[in-house]
Amino acid sequence: MHLARFPRIKLAHLPTPLEPMERLSKQLGGPHLWIKRDDCTGLSTGGNKTRKLEFLMGDAMRQGADTVITQGATQSNHARQTAAAAAKLGFECHILLEDRTGFATREYTQNGNVLLDHLHGAHVSKRPAGADMNAEMEAVARDLRAKGKKPYIIPGGGSNTTGALGYANCALELVAQANELNLRIDHIVQATGSTGTQAGLVAGLCAIHANIPVLGISVRAPKEKQEEAVFALAEKTAELVGAPGAVKREHIAANSDYVGQGYGIPTEGMIEAVTMLAQHEGILLDPVYTGKGMAGLIDLVRKGTFEKESNVVFLHTGGSVGLFGYPDSFT
Repeated sequence: MHLARFPRIKLAHLPTPLEPMERLSKQLGGPHLWIKRDDCTGLSTGGNKTRKLEFLMGDAMRQGADTVITQGATQSNHARQTAAAAAKLGFECHILLEDRTGFATREYTQNGNVLLDHLHGAHVSKRPAGADMNAEMEAVARDLRAKGKKPYIIPGGGSNTTGALGYANCALELVAQANELNLRIDHIVQATGSTGTQAGLVAGLCAIHANIPVLGISVRAPKEKQEEAVFALAEKTAELVGAPGAVKREHIAANSDYVGQGYGIPTEGMIEAVTMLAQHEGILLDPVYTGKGMAGLIDLVRKGTFEKESNVVFLHTGGSVGLFGYPDSFT
């Protein structure tokens, strides 16, 4: 798997740390919990999208683009990191934010990620819930082309095969770290939404025959829908990196038991998970993705899903700045 074949712009602080969570492991009575700190990628408070944007922005530059367009929910971590990458590289940036929660507080609509979108100089516009966001981006692109711009559209979450290369690369990095530590990874757990992180990670792990299962804790879609979407992208990504057929359907697992009332809607489990990590490990999660992902991991540990002596790595995809959009959930 030779990823240097693809255009890439270095944006992230890599490798990100792989650390034990000793106090949380003790609090829960095992197994041995570890955390892959992709909240430490460095670009505008960090997060998983920075790995994807290295390849996406590299592709945009290769195509001669001068503008990037993307979309996400109001408190989108992806939008914030895209705005930061565009600022760093001198691109004009247009962000379309969909109202997926109905929250109208000033903290939610103007603080957190939204504040940073504006601070990075992005053009931010809003769309109602249920809008066809791909069509909306295409319409913006047409208008920009008519003005002489050269736009490059980045899908929500950066989740296409180009973006997923970032997590195929993360698979190489994580396994190398584990080998250096003499750490046998028995399971990886992560929050899964737009699918690119899980798909890229699975594709990379399968391409190098790592034999490490990945469980995605869904933050939005039902189990079957999420798994099918991840599988479709993982298959295409594996083919892109030169490992066609490496990903099988049985390599894809998602659990949708921790979504609650919907995307971005707080749950008691999320609040407990965010609080536990803050108070036991000094680590900040986010209320939309990693908070629910960690809530799933904590509940599964309590249910005895993992063997006591196994090593479970939680992939922290960042987003803690989103906490400032949800102050009432933690006070």
